Amino acid sequence: MVERPEKRVLTGPDLKAFSKALANPVRRDILNYLGKHGEANSTSVAKALGESTGTTSYHLRKLADLELIEELTERGDGRERWWKSQSKDIHTPPGLDLAPDEREAMLKLGALKLSHDLGLVTRAYAGYDSSEGWNRIERAGLHLTKEQLTSFVEEYQNLLWKYATEPGQHPEGSRAVAVRFIVVPEEEESTED
Repeated sequence: MVERPEKRVLTGPDLKAFSKALANPVRRDILNYLGKHGEANSTSVAKALGESTGTTSYHLRKLADLELIEELTERGDGRERWWKSQSKDIHTPPGLDLAPDEREAMLKLGALKLSHDLGLVTRAYAGYDSSEGWNRIERAGLHLTKEQLTSFVEEYQNLLWKYATEPGQHPEGSRAVAVRFIVVPEEEESTED
């Protein structure tokens, strides 16, 4: 189990930086690799991803600038730097006052996530019967007040952190699983009286 880190709220400028960083597939692949293996240097990441060490070194530094990974200074030998993934609790609050370029960055980041999530949903349904219980599809509807919704989301987030493990230190027999949670009113609220 991982202790839940402090919540990091993405503001407009942060959204632009994240959108730009995560639009790069090499950076997404590096984050996935470190999430599975825990610690790595640019050489091992380069070999795993089929990239040059110069390329992976550059992208590792950019991810560190965003505080998504951190350097393990005690492991480095001056020439080879080691990195590890950082557990993050990152959120974009609703109702941010965004400049047009910040809103565009938010939409790009959302589209990137949604594209990935759509692939997950398709794979979950396609392999549902043959997944031996690994694919789970749950849907529900509730009537909640805004206060109840806030409480529900917080309880959900706490539940996720209860089961989180450190990168590279996952329980034997475990698999990486994608968990998505979307809350949206079923219908648009009418503005007519």
